[in-house]
Amino acid sequence: MLKLTLKPGEFIDIGDNIRVVFSGGSSKNIRLLIDAPRSLNIARSNAVHGGAGPKTGYYREPDISPQAKRQIARILKEERRKQAR
Repeated sequence: MLKLTLKPGEFIDIGDNIRVVFSGGSSKNIRLLIDAPRSLNIARSNAVHGGAGPKTGYYREPDISPQAKRQIARILKEERRKQAR
């Protein structure tokens, strides 16, 4: 495990496409900004339980099917046509 000391505004890069920015806080509460691809799942856990506590996930919503996209486009087109009358 790597332990770092950062000042507000400083950041670390993980690989080519993940950046973690320390945006400030106090000794018991810090604020991190995480810039990562939407396809990456990011989970937060409770350190009180040694990381084994309940996790709160922030997950990308699954893509809708091409069929659903076509249906949405058709509905929008019909609604625009109705409004134009």
